[in-house]
Amino acid sequence: MNANTKSDTRIDEIANGIYRISTPVLPDVIPGGFTFNQFLIVDDSPLLYHTGPRKMFSLIRDAIASVIPVASLRYICFSHFEADECGSLNNFLEIAPQSEPLCSNIAKMVSVDDIAIRTARGLSDGEELSLGEHVVRWIDTPHLPHAWECGHLFETTTKTLFCGDLFTQGGHEHQPLISEDILEASEGMRNALDYFSHSKQVYELTEKLAETAPEILACMHGASWKGNGSVLLRKLAKRLAA
Repeated sequence: MNANTKSDTRIDEIANGIYRISTPVLPDVIPGGFTFNQFLIVDDSPLLYHTGPRKMFSLIRDAIASVIPVASLRYICFSHFEADECGSLNNFLEIAPQSEPLCSNIAKMVSVDDIAIRTARGLSDGEELSLGEHVVRWIDTPHLPHAWECGHLFETTTKTLFCGDLFTQGGHEHQPLISEDILEASEGMRNALDYFSHSKQVYELTEKLAETAPEILACMHGASWKGNGSVLLRKLAKRLAA
């Protein structure tokens, strides 16, 4: 569903109660084009995963408002500290008075509690949080793909893994949810830009994600993917370790 005709920001349900918000950036701004995606879990305690950059705040706010009142947001969650992950954090905290930042304990300690207008709730590795019908689990993955405080969120009922910058695909035209291969496209981006940290623990960290047996990979850039996520994550690990 198109939420903003001027920007082509759209919002689509990719799993039960989970919405992908996507804003395309044209090739004349970012070579090859690009997308910035956020994910909204609609439940008793609604959760927004990624805030998007500060300059996209109004676009993302309006997309959320097409589904639920923005003021009802309870958690603002993100993988690691970076503008497209949490650039609009304080904007959302201001308009959703009951909301709080949700991040890794490391992110809370080194960045978030300093810049956020409200204290963050830090999550430990493997810690679960009920939103109502949905239950999310935090998985620490330091430096996968980058940042010491990095981690990923897994929603247990729909088996959706919010995988941040993993499987980033270039281009500005993507379907919300696909089953076609995304590994080659994401590897093309990684090889061109080298934005991974090359962690020595790549097998160990990737296996933590694969063991969740995800059926949907909610990617921050590009299309989300449906299929055997464990297989795809293990294929990625082999590429990264090569």
